[in-house]
Amino acid sequence: MLFQNSKNPLDIKVTHLNKIKNQRKQQLMLETGDKPSFKKLLKRALTDLPKRGKAQHKVFVLDFNGDIKATAVQQLREEISALLTVAEAGDEVVLRLESAGGLVHSYGLAAAQLVRIKDAGLTLTVCVDKIAASGGYMMACVADNIIAAPFAVVGSIGVVAQVPNFHDFLQKHDIDVEVFTAGKYKRTVTVFGKNDAEDKEKFQQELEQTHKLFQDFVRNFRPQLEVAKVATGEHWYGEDALARNLVDELQTSDSYLLDKMASQQVYAIHSRRKPTFAEKLGLAQSAQAATQALSQRVVAGALDAATAKLPEVVHAFEPRQNQH
Repeated sequence: MLFQNSKNPLDIKVTHLNKIKNQRKQQLMLETGDKPSFKKLLKRALTDLPKRGKAQHKVFVLDFNGDIKATAVQQLREEISALLTVAEAGDEVVLRLESAGGLVHSYGLAAAQLVRIKDAGLTLTVCVDKIAASGGYMMACVADNIIAAPFAVVGSIGVVAQVPNFHDFLQKHDIDVEVFTAGKYKRTVTVFGKNDAEDKEKFQQELEQTHKLFQDFVRNFRPQLEVAKVATGEHWYGEDALARNLVDELQTSDSYLLDKMASQQVYAIHSRRKPTFAEKLGLAQSAQAATQALSQRVVAGALDAATAKLPEVVHAFEPRQNQH
């Protein structure tokens, strides 16, 4: 899907992180230190400007927060297509990756999108602050450099599948399920039918084949890694992952980007899908309903409070009896 579907357009926003950093720095200096003179402020601002002369390589920052279907790949592919139109050889792309894995074909596509960055002659760095496991590590291994936080979860190079089977339950209640296929292995294991030994063996072969493809992919992009020793489905934390060459360095993404800002211009690229008219209308109606409900609760509370005070008010205006 090159350059998005016109029916669901994306908004792409570019943020100059160096500028944001300098603005916050000036704000903190004004709030916490002695009030500097205009001359000092101008001098500090000029110091923060990039030095002229040789053109600097740029750093582009992307984010990928993966779910089981890797739905964020729709935004990732558009962001990569956009930055490839302006990036030059020698520029760097930093991907802040968080994913515990999911569907093989979905994460295969996500990893293939990252390969496009390397094919364009750009340096790819993946930062893992929390987790890059299974399909998440499939994406991470494409990078030239993998940076992980000390307690980030990394690895899980394996394949898992589980299928519930209700055959015995249905048979107990005299319910038959017929499955018709054309092709010997069109259907191996099934949810409602009986799975025999041949079906299970074929399904296991498919899992093993997928696992082999996973290992070959990792081996191709990370030759320094002894894949056979780590392709057990296990995961490791930062220190252990570094010892096994699953990652190259222990550092948070924040520290890495701050180091880059000291000498290069860093730009963050974010995209979001524009809400449709129906979604906007639905959001407006939801907000209106919530406002009405809140107003009703406020009015009801005020009425309850007034009602509780009513006997006291009535008593205050009752005529007093003459005392003899």
